[in-house]
This record gives sequence, structure tokens and C-alpha cells, in this order.
Amino acid sequence: MSTRLPGAKYKRVFDLGRPVKGRVLAAWRLESSDADRKAGVVVSKKTFHDACRRNRAKRLMREAFRLLEKQGEVPEGTDWVFSARFAIKGKKCPDVMDDMRRVFARG
Repeated sequence: MSTRLPGAKYKRVFDLGRPVKGRVLAAWRLESSDADRKAGVVVSKKTFHDACRRNRAKRLMREAFRLLEKQGEVPEGTDWVFSARFAIKGKKCPDVMDDMRRVFARG
């Protein structure tokens, strides 16, 4: 099962979701009856000018979410959109996972 949020739902999560800030990422959480623990990721060109750095940030966030979902730590009935902050630069997957856990607890 894929953990990726369909592109059509991004705007809905941004508009109706609740924003939560972490150290290395910002997140928007949307609880709804049709939500099924999926996540989308965005990285701004303003934050990371190089495409390779943007792609690494996206890979880190996707992998961290996938591992947390596999462990059952993602709240049920929620869709997420994560946005990388500049602090994600140089971080490893366990660091991003820890920040996602904090975001889940706050969200």
C-alpha cells in the first residue's frame, strides 16, 4: 500500500488542515472520514536552490513517514503534508523520524 497523498488532496489539506511546526519540518494535518494515513511532501525552491538538495529532503521525509507508518505510529484517519525547513539539511532519517513523532504528538 502506498503512503503517498494524491496530488488532488494537497490543496484540501493546506486549506482545511491544522499547521504544526517541527524543528526540521512543518506539517499540515487534516482529520477526516476519508483520510487513510497518507502524506505528501513539498520543498520550496526558496529554501533549497539545488534540485538534488530538494530531492534529498523529499526522500528523507517520505522514508521517515513510511517507517513510522509501518511501525503504527502515524495517527489513524489523518492526511499529512510535510514541508522541509532549512534545518533538515545534513540530517539523517532517524532525526527526521524523531521530529515527525513530535509533530504527531502536537498535531
